[in-house]
Amino acid sequence: QVQLVESGGGLVQPGESLRLSCVAHGIAFNRYTMGWYRQAPGKQRDLVATITSNGNTNYADSVKGRFTISRDNAKNTVYLQMDSLKPEDTAVYYCNGRYSVLQYWGQGTQVTVSS
Repeated sequence: QVQLVESGGGLVQPGESLRLSCVAHGIAFNRYTMGWYRQAPGKQRDLVATITSNGNTNYADSVKGRFTISRDNAKNTVYLQMDSLKPEDTAVYYCNGRYSVLQYWGQGTQVTVSS
């Protein structure tokens, strides 16, 4: 059974950092492009960052220079290091795994940035 399990969300103040983790079960993780998406209340789900099987990364303009995506294939885990957080980063963050026609989502983890 395929499962993507996110963790690491929480409530932080502006300027602080968080690291999200997503552990994948039931997939050939090293073949998958992994990504993070986010959805704020009343808005669509948007791309935050992706990392391919060979380590190429892509970021939304709004997070470039502040967020870093990485992966550890030995642990079937993808990370999102989020620095200099802003209130507009508040959203539910979803882990995504994609390979050919296959695509899977995690259940989401809430990130709230507020003073």
